[in-house]
Amino acid sequence: MGLKEAALNVAIKQGIDYVKKDYDTNLFKLISWGKKMVKEELHLKILTKLEERLSDPTNVYADYVKRVIMNTDTNIILKLVPPFVNAVVKSYDIRKAAMQEHNCNIPWAVLIDITTACNLKCKGCWAAEYGDKLNMSYDDLNKIIQEGKAVGTYVYLYTGGEPLVRKNDIIRLCKENPDCLFHAFTNGTLCDDAFVQSIKEVGNLLVTISIEGNEETTDSRRGKGTYKATIEAMARLKANGIPFGTSLCYTKDNADVISTDEYVDFLIDQGAVFAWLFSFVPVGCGATPELMATAEQRKHMYDQVRKWRFKEVKPLVMIDFFNDGEYVGGCVAGGKQYFHISANGDCEPCVFAHYSNVNIKDPDTHFIDALKSPIFMAYKARQPFSDNMLRACPIVDNPGAIKKIVEESGAKSTDLQSPERVEDLIGKTVDVARKWKETADKMAEEHGFIQWRIRSVDIYKDYESEHIKDYDEFE
Repeated sequence: MGLKEAALNVAIKQGIDYVKKDYDTNLFKLISWGKKMVKEELHLKILTKLEERLSDPTNVYADYVKRVIMNTDTNIILKLVPPFVNAVVKSYDIRKAAMQEHNCNIPWAVLIDITTACNLKCKGCWAAEYGDKLNMSYDDLNKIIQEGKAVGTYVYLYTGGEPLVRKNDIIRLCKENPDCLFHAFTNGTLCDDAFVQSIKEVGNLLVTISIEGNEETTDSRRGKGTYKATIEAMARLKANGIPFGTSLCYTKDNADVISTDEYVDFLIDQGAVFAWLFSFVPVGCGATPELMATAEQRKHMYDQVRKWRFKEVKPLVMIDFFNDGEYVGGCVAGGKQYFHISANGDCEPCVFAHYSNVNIKDPDTHFIDALKSPIFMAYKARQPFSDNMLRACPIVDNPGAIKKIVEESGAKSTDLQSPERVEDLIGKTVDVARKWKETADKMAEEHGFIQWRIRSVDIYKDYESEHIKDYDEFE
């Protein structure tokens, strides 16, 4: 660590300690001082708006920010600041330049299956088919990070299998790459006291604990006793001042539980500060399409999330992966904002699209090669896949799109046990997609803003894809 970086860390720590002594007074003194010091007009506007929002007693998120700052371990805040700045600010210009140089998507984040090993066997999970045979080597994981940083990617998310089977390697990656933000999707059962202390030490690792609703719905899909272990992990993290999230995969069986006010209040009480919402996708030959949420359930989730955000506001940041297309310009896969790497090293456009042309374990294959591969370029050429941002996904909303993309790119199924033809995949989603189209198009007619294609300033050209309609949506 250089002298300049060390001095900055000392200043940040002093600022954190100062705010924690008397949040209601000292935070605003610090912001006021910052407004006098900044030179850029944009930075002044940001600080002014922040001051207005946080001083508004009617703003629920003002209380949320206070709760997060006061309840989070100081070392974690200190070590989260640099990678957070890299991911939110520094990343933009580097990615933009790389996009122009390479003429391909450059992702904000990468999701990596660090292993297929798992101590659970959840219903409908494709990872269970692979057993514990596949792992990404430490060298390959580090190679991905170093090559990703070179083009502006500072966020690395780990799943599996159960990523905490490789907890020592995850902690080592965090230590050796303090400029990156790391995140692990975990079932929580391996989140013991020793691992919690490791999180506090490195500071730049966030965990999201998967939970399926209440004890009955969680244990029904994940196994008896899983719910209890999950709640214990949340309590352990909360007690140690570690911010964490929850991952909620809603199915036909549990959507009515997860979408209640009471359940969100319960998660907040456990200490969760953010939540990911995913609708179940029947990926893999053994997956059960009967678990897919109905169109009515998906609409209800959409309505509830927006109620919690804008009307009866809940102090919890929620990301609704399949229903938030209006905020991110449709599908974010194919490297537009993220892509997926399997434990076998196959580079896939999405965690739900198990098709690939390249493997990162090949010593001659690099980060940028995946993004320039035929299937990734086919994604780029067709994004967005629909005029209606509520029908953003090429698998569950417009299944004809994934069929066309796989066929023209020559991508192969990456399922090592039972390769899944794209026709078989969409055969499981097409009926649900047709029903969702009826619902989503009606919603778009009632709320025109759903069709608003938001771009990240000029990082993406605001163009109409010439290929957007050269496939049958439900082919």
